[in-house]
Amino acid sequence: MRQTFLLATTAGLLAAMAVTLPTATAAAEEWPAWRGPRGDGTSTETGVPLRWSADENVAWKTPIPGKGHSSPVVWGDRVFVTTCIEEQGARLLLCLDRRTGKVLWKRPVLTAPLEKKNKLNSYASSTPATDGRHVWVTFLDAPHPRVVCYTVDGEEVWRATPGEFHSMHGYCSSLIPYKDMIILNADQDAVLPLRAYIVAYEKATGKERWRIDRPNRVRSYTPPAIFQAAGKMQLVVSGAKCVASYDPDTGRQHWLIDGPTEQFCASLVFTDGLFMMTGGFPELHIIGIRPDGTGNVTDTHVAWHIESRTIASYVPSPIAEGKHFFVVSDAGLATCLEAATGRILWSERLGKHHSASPVSAEGRLYFPDDAGTMHVVRAGSEFEVLARNDLGEECRASPAISGGQIFLRGLRHLFAIAKGDETQ
Repeated sequence: MRQTFLLATTAGLLAAMAVTLPTATAAAEEWPAWRGPRGDGTSTETGVPLRWSADENVAWKTPIPGKGHSSPVVWGDRVFVTTCIEEQGARLLLCLDRRTGKVLWKRPVLTAPLEKKNKLNSYASSTPATDGRHVWVTFLDAPHPRVVCYTVDGEEVWRATPGEFHSMHGYCSSLIPYKDMIILNADQDAVLPLRAYIVAYEKATGKERWRIDRPNRVRSYTPPAIFQAAGKMQLVVSGAKCVASYDPDTGRQHWLIDGPTEQFCASLVFTDGLFMMTGGFPELHIIGIRPDGTGNVTDTHVAWHIESRTIASYVPSPIAEGKHFFVVSDAGLATCLEAATGRILWSERLGKHHSASPVSAEGRLYFPDDAGTMHVVRAGSEFEVLARNDLGEECRASPAISGGQIFLRGLRHLFAIAKGDETQ
């Protein structure tokens, strides 16, 4: 069961599509933000490529200056991606033509000294968001996060500074669109009077709409996910020693679960009536959560709980399909769990190390590993590898799917993968 992830009002979406969508991509499902149109990595498109290599089924391949682990986002005929020119401390937003890969424009969002970070992080790890008329980006101008809005033609509209941000591992907070708002999670190491927070801005003006004072004030890096569950919209996020649900319209808390550990990276997913959380440091956990609670539901709404350093992931987010949850550990072990019970149906080795989160289309799961190999697995209760595709360069960014293409951000290039004459 896939729940609606509301990115804008229906009228706003239709207006934006009418302005930006060319005839050739009129049937395309946009990929407007981290983990796509539903915020869970799923695509409803057909005709998505199954097989490719560094020089096969590649529609185009464009060099991207600098480095970054952020994912590309796609709307109509445009692709947006961020990067950092480390020698200059320059954080950039690039806009590419999705048909040709030509760079249409690039904007220096900010120039600042490089912050301290983990070696697996980058200085451009936050995925931007777009609605076809505007694009929003965030970078750290230490110690201040900056949120900046541009038109899709590269004209700056507004910029906001939500507060401070402190973490020994750097910055990687992806922006989440919802209706007429853009939402940023800033879980961080904060000592009063500093606070950890989630903040929502009006898309058009940058005016602050609401702010959540996050408990515990411990660094975590989880992009929130928004689902309709238990008869209401729920913004769910793990981090800062808890798992919590909030009303995305107001920021008011629905429910909270203590722990199960300290720090988190992976977004939650939802299927078959349960949320699934994976992650944690120093321990690793997977838990299934019933969505209908109120207040502190630690003792009442955990449907099942697995503590395992083997199958749980810390960085890659899980994905849901039908009655199953799927997760790949950072060390490359992919696992299928029965959603309702947490029962493990299979667990198999893929790549040596995985940072990116999987996506799905046409009953397939696409698991990219850090070496640039895409492991395509059938989304079912039995393990079946459908393809293994070598991109030819390292890959830390999660894929995007739009218009029958897969967009992959490698270490040096952005690739558009399009189906050729493959036999499936």
